[in-house]
Amino acid sequence: MRDLNDRQSQLFFLLLAFLARYSAKKARYAEFSADTYLTAELESLVDDDVAEAFAALAATYETASRGVLYEHRPQAPPAERLLSALKPLLAEAGKAGGSAFERDAAVVMRKVEEASRQALPGTPGHHRGFLDLVGRVIRAQTDGDRATEEPEAAPRLIVP
Repeated sequence: MRDLNDRQSQLFFLLLAFLARYSAKKARYAEFSADTYLTAELESLVDDDVAEAFAALAATYETASRGVLYEHRPQAPPAERLLSALKPLLAEAGKAGGSAFERDAAVVMRKVEEASRQALPGTPGHHRGFLDLVGRVIRAQTDGDRATEEPEAAPRLIVP
């Protein structure tokens, strides 16, 4: 994050929040699936899938910032599903950004790719270090935000 400007930092945190929700949702549905086909379809993400999806997005935005429209695609099906889920979010975020958004998005995508590749390298059997870290940070952030809000008034029931 040290090299990101304000707009890039906002996009970075938007993407991390999306990843935390997306990863948690995929893991939750995968555990309830009894069908092997559905289990394969809803398999949870690993860091390599995140890196592959964000590398493809970064390459697409880098190419677009040079004026060439070419969509790079990841090879792994979970990475492809993640990329497809990210497209509407990025389209909304970059509505009025133009080529400046494309350059900023490419930088942010490369940062996320790099972070997902470097999280817990060499730890055998642990392929979700980056996603677990993102989940903990985003959950801690939202839990801390809720603690600072005023407590909601509890509904009161009057029993005669």
